[in-house]
Amino acid sequence: MLATRIRRWKSVALATTAVLVGLSAPALTATPAAATTTAYDSTYYKNAVGKTGTSLKSALHTIISSQTKISYSAVWDALKATDQDPNNSSNVILLYSGVSRAKSLNGGDVGDWNREHVWAKSHGDFGEVTGPGTDLHHLRPADVQVNSIRGNLDFDNGGSAVTNGGGSTVDSDSFAPRAADRGDVARMILYMAVRYEGDDGFANLEPNEKVGNGSNPYIGKLSVLKAWNEADPPSAFEEKRNQVIYDTYQHNRNPFIDHPEWVEAIW
Repeated sequence: MLATRIRRWKSVALATTAVLVGLSAPALTATPAAATTTAYDSTYYKNAVGKTGTSLKSALHTIISSQTKISYSAVWDALKATDQDPNNSSNVILLYSGVSRAKSLNGGDVGDWNREHVWAKSHGDFGEVTGPGTDLHHLRPADVQVNSIRGNLDFDNGGSAVTNGGGSTVDSDSFAPRAADRGDVARMILYMAVRYEGDDGFANLEPNEKVGNGSNPYIGKLSVLKAWNEADPPSAFEEKRNQVIYDTYQHNRNPFIDHPEWVEAIW
């Protein structure tokens, strides 16, 4: 069963501050995510609830690092379950484009879908190794051609429309998914930044304010990812995906799907 999500309003003081700021200058980002509670707060997240900043990040790292790892070949079948089209059990929903495509069309040819590393595997040079290279919390089915256009680009606003990209855009040094996937992408990237801290033989992955990070273990832009997290809250599809990964495959959760307000609490 999906965790019950209960929104709580921010304090009157914060709301008043937001109004005053709005009077003096146009709003540049969405209103910060409202606090949430979930059925996992007293169990899975019990050592993180109430913390902020580096203490929260450290607590979450410890919690989500306990996971069952799967092979890269096993990712194919896992994605057919995690990303199943809720309206057609024979299909998966593709990241970036939003297209519903037959599960059987997985592969590398035009018209197929393949395994997209949202945290580009070259950013930290972890490739397809079991661990960050096979972590379902940032692996999604994507159209082969759209995936190729994204390549290993950092994330930022702007650019020209991607052909068959569902509203995604691209320029020479960055990629922006369609609006409906922007929050998903932000929360996947920030999950990776908390899960992989350099203490398990892999690179310490971190978001930054740059694009063009190349093979360095960074992805930008953090400010844009934070804004995307606010503008595109977790959907039912994203929440169900998190649950399937937890129940059936890795037995760990993406905390920013359960608690999107923790993005601001850490960064």
